[in-house]
Amino acid sequence: MGNTGSGYKLLLSYEVNAKDLQEYYQFVMGRYIPSLQELGLQMSEAWHTAYGDVPSRLIGFVCEDHQTVVDLLKSEEWERLTQELKKYVMDLEYKVIPYRGGFQF
Repeated sequence: MGNTGSGYKLLLSYEVNAKDLQEYYQFVMGRYIPSLQELGLQMSEAWHTAYGDVPSRLIGFVCEDHQTVVDLLKSEEWERLTQELKKYVMDLEYKVIPYRGGFQF
């Protein structure tokens, strides 16, 4: 996908529990990202905010069509992945937006 404005982006924001940082990285890199890729999404970005009153992590995944995201969010695998991610993070929020390239929040 180029910067043509086609496709969709799934944005997740959250705070990582400092005491679980190592386990968080192992889960996200070893299971979460590969699982979302198998379900049709590609990671587009990962941001860390060091200061300010915003979530410390923002992760984006993109796909070509809206149905891919709809199917993902209805899947049992999404529910399992989300519940496991919640073991390592707080204030998890996500949203689906039209992809337009560049930084989006």
